[in-house]
Amino acid sequence: MWELTKSFNFEAAHTLTGTTLGPASEEIHGHSFRAEVAVRGLPDPQTGMLVDLGLLEGKLAEMRRTLDHKFLNRIEGLERPTLENITRFIFDRVQHIGPVARVTIYRDTCGETCTYYAPLDHDHR
Repeated sequence: MWELTKSFNFEAAHTLTGTTLGPASEEIHGHSFRAEVAVRGLPDPQTGMLVDLGLLEGKLAEMRRTLDHKFLNRIEGLERPTLENITRFIFDRVQHIGPVARVTIYRDTCGETCTYYAPLDHDHR
């Protein structure tokens, strides 16, 4: 079993209401994020790769364009942009390129990491 990871960085702003974090989280504020997508499984016997890296890179570039320097609350499907929801948002949009096992978001300045794992019934070759 192999796991291959690819990551991308993005800067984005959001607001979070209804939390115990207080008024600062309700104001528009920004963070630096790193998203990591992990593909897990067995390499294709013909290509020797878990996933076509060109397809993966293209999909991650598309995700970066969607998220980078954006107000996340305005992105359809991400109206409540918690770390949990961001990981699931990315997973839902990249899972079709191969056996994606997990998506992790790192917000190092806050010391936070969140991972969404593919459901157990997800295809892993």
